[in-house]
Amino acid sequence: MGSASILNVKVEKVLLAKPRGFCAGVEMAIKALGWMVRVFEPPVYCYHEIVHNKVVVERFSALGVIFVDDPSQVPFGSPVMLSAHGSAPEVVTAARDIASISINAVCPLVTKVHHEVKTRAAKGFEIIYVGHHGHDEALGTMAVAPEKVHLVESIAELEATSIEAGEVALIAQTTLAMDEWRAIADRAEELYPGLWMPNKSDLCFATTNRQAAVRALASRADVMVVIGSANSSNTNALEKVARATSNARVVRINTVADLPTDLSGTVAITAGASAPEELVDQVIARLKPRLGTEEVTVIDEDEYFPPPRELREFLKSLAQVAAFAFGEDPEVESPLARDSAISASAILAELANYPASV
Repeated sequence: MGSASILNVKVEKVLLAKPRGFCAGVEMAIKALGWMVRVFEPPVYCYHEIVHNKVVVERFSALGVIFVDDPSQVPFGSPVMLSAHGSAPEVVTAARDIASISINAVCPLVTKVHHEVKTRAAKGFEIIYVGHHGHDEALGTMAVAPEKVHLVESIAELEATSIEAGEVALIAQTTLAMDEWRAIADRAEELYPGLWMPNKSDLCFATTNRQAAVRALASRADVMVVIGSANSSNTNALEKVARATSNARVVRINTVADLPTDLSGTVAITAGASAPEELVDQVIARLKPRLGTEEVTVIDEDEYFPPPRELREFLKSLAQVAAFAFGEDPEVESPLARDSAISASAILAELANYPASV
């Protein structure tokens, strides 16, 4: 009997965390890049990984998307997309100068944080930014006001940071674990009386919702499987929450190929905000739980972020030109009119059947 068969016999039930997987910002970014690869001949360039998920990046790479770490790597006149994590102001400007069309797929929640940094810096605040060293979102946010932002990742780094007398603001990377953020925020309030913080938390609602779903499953599972890539901050936060709140065995996997073959009992499954649902389906198919699956809902998410403005304007113009060329009414419906009804997972599945770029 093969190892996969042994595993299948031992798994009794699968609990599915809801919400899990793609958040509204990731949905928006993936669908936007999906339009880019269908409209333009390859290569299409993307500044940084569109989202931090290996499967998603590899699928777009196969279709001719080239991911770059510097706008100077983009040939003049090429189409460019900027990732969901947010880009430095100089990168946004450089992309507009270089590209035939530049689409900024930054998540609106990251844009909010950039605005907070810009506003507080202009008012003379020193800014403590709680984030992860080297993460794309942190790099883009710090670049908004580099002379004013102090990055800290732990209480120890916070205490070692020297800020002269004056007004201090505390701002966060959107994908932190709630407990991670709260501990640093509490200590910062002790160190800096009068500390400014946003009225509404910087932490992404999708990130906190997925963490709440993990907590809801913590006492019911023998094993907790977290699906997502190692460079995904929100996935790592989910893993931290799972380990902190459950006595279950916790495993993080990128794809079903990473799934251990000795799992047993009740297995809870969640997925990071940049992990496609197809990965969840593949894990369930491999586990083949004897008693089936149960979806455990903590909250129903209905947030929707419309496509980037530059993409909406470009596709509308393209549709009008095509209508004029064929003698049709130029006031045609935008190709994005039904965007909210189409999931990024469906787009990814469709793109999987596209011929690979040569």
